[in-house]
Amino acid sequence: MSRIANSVLVAFSAALVLAGCGSGGQAATASGAVTGDVTVFAASSLTETFTRLGEDFEAAHPGTRVRFNFGGSSALAQQLNQGAPADVFASAAPANMKQVTDTKAITDAPRTFARNRLAIAVPKGNPGRIAGLADFADTGRKIALCAEQVPCGAASKKVFELAKVTPAPDTLEQDVKAVLTKVSLDEVDGALVYRTDVKAAGDRVESVEFTESAQAVNDYPIAPLARARNAVAAKAFVDFVLSDEGRAVLSEAGFDSP
Repeated sequence: MSRIANSVLVAFSAALVLAGCGSGGQAATASGAVTGDVTVFAASSLTETFTRLGEDFEAAHPGTRVRFNFGGSSALAQQLNQGAPADVFASAAPANMKQVTDTKAITDAPRTFARNRLAIAVPKGNPGRIAGLADFADTGRKIALCAEQVPCGAASKKVFELAKVTPAPDTLEQDVKAVLTKVSLDEVDGALVYRTDVKAAGDRVESVEFTESAQAVNDYPIAPLARARNAVAAKAFVDFVLSDEGRAVLSEAGFDSP
């Protein structure tokens, strides 16, 4: 082979390699292999389960790395609408997912992968003697709730309306993990969080069930983002969450199936 022909072949091969690599860490091969980084924005109540699912996903797809940004769903939706780079969005409520879909930032229809409901969380031993929702109206007790704009806050508002209770919170937090922290540090007598958060906290907190929680169940939707830098891995991660393996991890954590 002549020197000129060899140079052309090398240049052509290099072009093929570059064509197979996307920006932001995407590296889909001709066989469609999943590799590279995938950034997931997820509701704070998914912290434990998605961290585990991320590890399982990386094990199933060597060469991938899952990066998470956990927070209140409303704050995450706002960040995404302001152009924050991400590949997947998992919200704790359809309303916050809709904020993103309305801007055409998501092309595939979001899919519900789990459901969750509230529980009353109290410090170990229940020193404030919280027995039900009615105690949240007692100004003599210290109460923590999620702010209304986040999913756990919207659900809390609904159950208080159903119970005809006007709560007197001492603090309103921007995500459910911040509320749970107040309980685990014994800074409040009671709070409303998700059942899954109480379970994840172990013996640091106790829970008090109440009947109205069954009437304020939150659906959790997930979808890949239209501007995903690693579209192949984004779709693969969404499929993994929706798989039997993903549902088993979610069920073990206390989430209900959709």
